[in-house]
Amino acid sequence: MPAGNTQTRYGWVAKSFHWIVALGMIANIALGLWAEWLPLGGEAEIALKKTAFSIHKTLGVTILIVAILRIFWALSQPKPVPLHLERKFETFAADAAHWLLYGSIILIPLTGWAYHSATSGFAPIWWPFGQSLPFIPESERLAGIFSTLHYLFNVTLWLALAAHILGALKHQFIDKDATLARMLPGRKEAGIVPTRHGHVLPAFAAIAVWAVVLGGAGYAGWYAPKDTGTETAALDEVTSDWVVQDGTLALAITQNGAEVTGEFADWTADITFAEQDQPGVWGDVVVEVAIGSITLGSVTGQAKGPDFLAAEEFPRARYEADIVKVADGYEAQGTLSLKSETAPLTLPFQLSISEEGVAEMDGRLTMDRRTFGVGTNIQDESQLGFSVDLRVTLTAQRNAEAGA
Repeated sequence: MPAGNTQTRYGWVAKSFHWIVALGMIANIALGLWAEWLPLGGEAEIALKKTAFSIHKTLGVTILIVAILRIFWALSQPKPVPLHLERKFETFAADAAHWLLYGSIILIPLTGWAYHSATSGFAPIWWPFGQSLPFIPESERLAGIFSTLHYLFNVTLWLALAAHILGALKHQFIDKDATLARMLPGRKEAGIVPTRHGHVLPAFAAIAVWAVVLGGAGYAGWYAPKDTGTETAALDEVTSDWVVQDGTLALAITQNGAEVTGEFADWTADITFAEQDQPGVWGDVVVEVAIGSITLGSVTGQAKGPDFLAAEEFPRARYEADIVKVADGYEAQGTLSLKSETAPLTLPFQLSISEEGVAEMDGRLTMDRRTFGVGTNIQDESQLGFSVDLRVTLTAQRNAEAGA
């Protein structure tokens, strides 16, 4: 069988590309649905889900490469003519479905890879060429958009693939022609070469289908940030000797060997402090944190769940500490109440106060998540590190009224 196409038959290269991509896409769709269905509980379940998604992503990137090669080959070859050009609508619909399929085999793995690039720390692609696409930063917002696009292009593919398969079966069992046989092994030739057969209108029809699907999803709000389903606890206002004007309560964890960073958006600090030169206790602080305000990359929802921070059951964390001047700066020496646990926690920090009464503070510490019953179902540190790095920064203005 010749390698190249003619206007009445497909060569073995085109046939091979067709079946490799087709079977690969069907297998990967099934694998992706199975991986999504797998529970995310204990270590064994997490390991299985991670492996399933790694296979899914690796196969997806492989399909993308093969699909690009297939398209380049198709562009270099004549396309065998339809067998029933007199059936104008049927021919038009078949061509439009082919354009949808060609676009989908590129767009589905590409948006999946873009989603992978915008997330961090879970199920790597098994290859040595890097994990991320260029110019796509880690972003929960972008990850949500690419995840939605990946799903929408999949749905479009499923519909086009169903129409394609039904059309092939119709040709085989109702029309009893050679449409399917031309794509099977052998040297089957069929069709009458026309003087003209255009592909522009079917291509525009495929673009119109994508426009309707993507535009409809946008109108329905599918690209908006996803609600994690956990309400953020309202925190009481505080009247403090120092009024916090700006600050961050950031954290970093290690998941599957990759750092994942995030922060708590809602927190308050009730600070009493008078600067002194000599060592000793010179104030105190009470910090309230709304656990539901956490963002932690693509695992935000998981972090709020019952196996981790349990934001619904324990909506607040509380840190009470003395402010102590030590030889190399300051320490907040106190206890942290998180979930149902209370444990000692010391935060070393540096502090500077301007002549205008503006304080700049920067503190860092490392704590063990297991101390507070976070992620106790995962005892394999290679999956989820035990250490959690915290960084607290704030700018506070001395409250003249409180000090009066």
